[in-house]
Amino acid sequence: MKIKTLNSTSKDFYIDLSKYLKLQIKNSKAIDNSVLQIIENIKKNKDKALIKFAKKYDNVNYTKISNSLVSKKEIKDAYKLVSPNLLKNIKKAINNIKIFSKKQILNSWSIKKNGSILGEKVTPIKRVGIYVPGGKASYPSTVVMNSVPAKTAGVDEIIMVCPPSDGKLNPLVLVAADLCGVDKIYKFGGAHAIAALAYGTESVECVDKIVGPGNVYVATAKKMVFGKVGIDSFAGPSEILIIADNSVNPECIAIDMFAQAEHDEMAQSILLTTSSKLINAVNKKIDQMIKYQKRKKIINKSLSSRGLFIKVKNKSEIISVADKIAPEHLEILGYGSSKLEKEIRNAGAIFIGENSPEVFGDYCAGPNHVLPTSGTARYASPLGVYDFLKRTSIMKISRKHAKDLSNIASSIAECEGLYSHSESAKYRN
Repeated sequence: MKIKTLNSTSKDFYIDLSKYLKLQIKNSKAIDNSVLQIIENIKKNKDKALIKFAKKYDNVNYTKISNSLVSKKEIKDAYKLVSPNLLKNIKKAINNIKIFSKKQILNSWSIKKNGSILGEKVTPIKRVGIYVPGGKASYPSTVVMNSVPAKTAGVDEIIMVCPPSDGKLNPLVLVAADLCGVDKIYKFGGAHAIAALAYGTESVECVDKIVGPGNVYVATAKKMVFGKVGIDSFAGPSEILIIADNSVNPECIAIDMFAQAEHDEMAQSILLTTSSKLINAVNKKIDQMIKYQKRKKIINKSLSSRGLFIKVKNKSEIISVADKIAPEHLEILGYGSSKLEKEIRNAGAIFIGENSPEVFGDYCAGPNHVLPTSGTARYASPLGVYDFLKRTSIMKISRKHAKDLSNIASSIAECEGLYSHSESAKYRN
């Protein structure tokens, strides 16, 4: 397999790296127009439009939207189709994520100054929508990672949407939703589901925030409804950066690159090292092992088109390149991994040592797998309880303190030419 290699000794190294990291989305204008029409139709025609789009895109015939709601019987029947061992492991994963999430809870606080009380009131978002990809695929981990922090934050109601396959949802997805306390589950997906959650219909109550991954139409719809509702992020394809030295088994690196690449053809797997010998060894292992991978066609396409080996001179360049990439997932294998982790600023999640593969973060270790992609780890963070809480500033000013603040506020207001502001401040003197 031919995987591109970049060398930091090249004078155009950072230009070439930026080009390689840039994601090209074809026909984005056509997608934008299509999604905008769907959203406007849902806003105008509500349930009627939702029924039409569910028939067109989800291949289901609902006479009314209430028919798309998952019943208690469907959930009960789903438990019968999930093996005891899988059910046990899902429960363990949920428990680990709950334990981690509880550490993220924020509390209201206040301080007293000159007889005044200043602070913040922390309250949960009232209603949240969760998008879970569906069809023939099963993503119980998406359900868990999005709903557990929301429930931990104290969200009143969680509404889940998921596209069905032959009119049904995957049993494991239903079981995960039930175990996590999801309140309502609708069997439809796509841009029309996002629009329904954002603007509401006669049957679907609008939410305050929408989280969860989806295809390019779902992602575009989330961008377009942002402002009307909150969203988690503008997620791109999944990615991993593996930093490794010669002490690491090349097979370990190859299998972790496979695990990332099998997501889809646009997933990106990158090895960053000071060793040409390691690059050659990993490349050889990939060629030897890929024939045994069940999703080898996807892996081959992903690694051929977006895979990358990066050779740098030293640890200093490792740090600067890693921060430039700002990866969703960062594995550090070797190079004094714990010390190196402290020097790297930009990453969605960091996995330290060979016993900490990215896959543990995907499913069960505890931290959330909803992470910033496409370099947004420069300023963004993993999904967490924080994302389902909002802060309200509180001020209760004493009479004495008001006199002091009056002079400050009035002078600044007059400087800005806002004279009624100044009068309001002076009135409290």
